[in-house]
Amino acid sequence: MELLWALDNLTWKALLDIFLVGLVFFGASFFFRGTQAIALLRGLLFLLVSLLVVSSVLDLQALRWLTQNLLVVMGLAIPVIFQPELRRALERLGRAGTLLNRQAPETLRAHVIEEISLAAEKLSERRHGALIVLQRQSSLEEYIKTGISLNSDVTSQLLLTVFWPKTELHDGAAIIDENGRMASAASVLPLTASRNLPDPKLGTRHRAALGISEVSDAICVVVSEETGRISITNAGRMIAKLDSKRLRTILSAFYGDDREQSGNPITQLLERGQAFMAARRDRRKQA
Repeated sequence: MELLWALDNLTWKALLDIFLVGLVFFGASFFFRGTQAIALLRGLLFLLVSLLVVSSVLDLQALRWLTQNLLVVMGLAIPVIFQPELRRALERLGRAGTLLNRQAPETLRAHVIEEISLAAEKLSERRHGALIVLQRQSSLEEYIKTGISLNSDVTSQLLLTVFWPKTELHDGAAIIDENGRMASAASVLPLTASRNLPDPKLGTRHRAALGISEVSDAICVVVSEETGRISITNAGRMIAKLDSKRLRTILSAFYGDDREQSGNPITQLLERGQAFMAARRDRRKQA
């Protein structure tokens, strides 16, 4: 009877309301994917649904009362538990609403991409580990301060010198700021909080690359010291086993295109997804 009453009273406003609520949850899911929070969220949902089903089927009043109060408590605890993810979501919403583009000009970004690709190719051949971070809209000032200030032009020669194993600056990250300049070297990055790693044997350098992409919208290029393989991380995901040509293509999609800086969030999400799918197809063909 309740179902029939709901169908009889279903209006276009109610349908719009349901659609918008579903859209909010769908959009929120993208901020939690690939992080440790998704496992915790699944566990909480499974626990609450199980308690609700058991209390309703068996008509357990005390358990139902406990479940209802747990929902209120969880409403207060969620902002604390998911603070990093909520912070990142609010930052993205803020960037979507701004009219100012803090990024370097497209021509300068193209130069940065070329220099990084050249350096990554040589570093890969020499088996020299590297960690290069490209700042976009999210501020990386707190991580820049942990390293040695450089404030220099980005060149492949400078990157090769920084990541030479016998220099004092090779153990850390080189960060390229919003103006397309190398702001620092030997910077310390946060390690990933995700348990769903593409490879459980990933070293500290790759975990740091994933970590900085989880807490910001930065792009990170990694060169493995053990294998010489080139990888790139963005939005908590990693694309591995790249050569210099594919690295240029992916960097151009994520960093070099003005549409990525000024488009709306849905368009950016679709473009990033298409770039990742194209990279995966390319990688399968190469395998």
